[in-house]
Amino acid sequence: MSEVSPSQSLAGRRVLVVEDESLVAMFVEDALLELGCVVIGPAARVDAALELIRSLDIDAAVLDINVGGEAVFPVAEELYRRDIPVIFATGYGMAGLPEPHSSRIVLQKPYSTEKLRAALEEVLERAR
Repeated sequence: MSEVSPSQSLAGRRVLVVEDESLVAMFVEDALLELGCVVIGPAARVDAALELIRSLDIDAAVLDINVGGEAVFPVAEELYRRDIPVIFATGYGMAGLPEPHSSRIVLQKPYSTEKLRAALEEVLERAR
């Protein structure tokens, strides 16, 4: 992974990661740590993600759309209720997002640490 300097705007931000593929989860975790974030999870199942949301403070979330064969949308809806910004990560791009999720930021897999940084900064700015 290339050296990326921590982001002032992301330093200390608590980011939930919901991803069931271990290699992808490790990449996202490493990238977030490199950006200065605190990683929550990663959660590999919808029920595990919902438990993390209920028990921990979260500033933003990066959600794979399909987690363990289950759609992640119940997690997204719980995050919306709590006004926590969401980024969807998927190999399907915008086509993989039905309404009411289609207005959210999507990271097309595979993505770089820089694209993750830009997406996080954007969702956090929108949430201000």
